[in-house]
Amino acid sequence: MKLNALLLLMAAAGVVHAQETVTFEIAGVVAAGTKIELIRDGFKGTEGPLGLPDGSLVFTETQANRITRIGPDGTLSTFLENTNGANGLALARDGTLFAVQVAQTRVGAIHPAGRVKTLADAYKGLGFVRPNDLVLDRRGGIYFTDSGAAPGAPPAPDAASKGKPAVYYIAAGGAVERLVGDIERPNGIQLSPDEKVLYVANTAGEHVLAFDVVSDGRLANRRNFARLEGWRTTETGATSSGADGLAVDAAGRLYVASTAGVQVFSPAGASLGVIALPKAPQNLAFAGPDKKTLYVVGRGSAYKLALLTPGFGGRAK
Repeated sequence: MKLNALLLLMAAAGVVHAQETVTFEIAGVVAAGTKIELIRDGFKGTEGPLGLPDGSLVFTETQANRITRIGPDGTLSTFLENTNGANGLALARDGTLFAVQVAQTRVGAIHPAGRVKTLADAYKGLGFVRPNDLVLDRRGGIYFTDSGAAPGAPPAPDAASKGKPAVYYIAAGGAVERLVGDIERPNGIQLSPDEKVLYVANTAGEHVLAFDVVSDGRLANRRNFARLEGWRTTETGATSSGADGLAVDAAGRLYVASTAGVQVFSPAGASLGVIALPKAPQNLAFAGPDKKTLYVVGRGSAYKLALLTPGFGGRAK
């Protein structure tokens, strides 16, 4: 019996409870019986989790136009208001907080106040539809995704002035380039620890995609990196894996938030197991003083659990 089917049967039988969910073992990743702790539910959108140097975690409440902080002791507070619909977050080494923003669609620095600026709000005269996620590289560049309009959404009045779903790169000098324009719904984006591989979650696809990163930040050798267990055909006939946020640990494993839960892959793309949660996750990040706590957000809820291997220490996420 597949893991997901087993978990569904356990939930139906009352073995898995929303506030008492525990994990199966994934060797080197999580011990069997590790508790998945519900921090709180009822948030107004849950995206963009990011560990901060003080061991806390911040995440975006896109619908509330707010960034919320979870302290190392579990306390909740408002980190930033009026975020222009910040979605995915990234932190530079100098403490500048970058975000893809969905109210007035753009990519730029949003904190601290003295460094706020727009890096990109269009490409070749066409605006972005819904910037979704981003990752910073060592060269000072930013990879980001524009996932496009949600499936089934009516055309926006200004649709003709907007671009299509794509993966973009903002070079350190400010030039914007569209790198990939034929992924149905590019969503989460992440670099391997050595920055030789860029991963892209395709919400509509069956696989996480991988690309080799060449010296100028461009991409080559597109391939299906790993198959997503939650891939299915929806009631509308569309296909979806729910693939969303991505994170990497210190051993180079890739963690993917999807319909199945948090699916973990080896650096070679082998499926290592799934961490099932009470709600389908949207995004995830390592945080805490040792980066051994995995925070997962989605559908208005936030969870955390202890892992055996820390997140990659070379960047905030």
